[in-house]
Amino acid sequence: MKVLVMYVDEFRYTPAQKNLETVEDINEGARYTDSILAFIQVEESDEEKDVKSREKKLVNHLKWTARKNNCKSVILHSFAHLSESKASVGFTQQLFDLAEQRLRNADFTTAQTPFGYFLDLEIKAPGFSLARIWATL
Repeated sequence: MKVLVMYVDEFRYTPAQKNLETVEDINEGARYTDSILAFIQVEESDEEKDVKSREKKLVNHLKWTARKNNCKSVILHSFAHLSESKASVGFTQQLFDLAEQRLRNADFTTAQTPFGYFLDLEIKAPGFSLARIWATL
């Protein structure tokens, strides 16, 4: 799994193009402030491991990043451009749902961008040391 995490002062998205026919139609965008925005690429090799172990590893990384940036809001964004390897849609969605629930259980505010869509993005991110962190998990 590859993860690019950014602390954002503000993040907005608008659905631009649906690229998975099996997902629901979404027309509305959303706006978030003072959040950790996680671009996540779940890889094929992640499916060889237990989904719970992958979820725990991801959540621990996101919680650490949030603590370093003194915030309690995390946005999960599936971003299949950090690696050539891709996990199945079902595994990726399950991992995201489990991670979101674990974060909520730890008193984080969470959200997921619409899965199966290309999105128009607006990102306002400050430039300091721990505002952007890349990791292989």
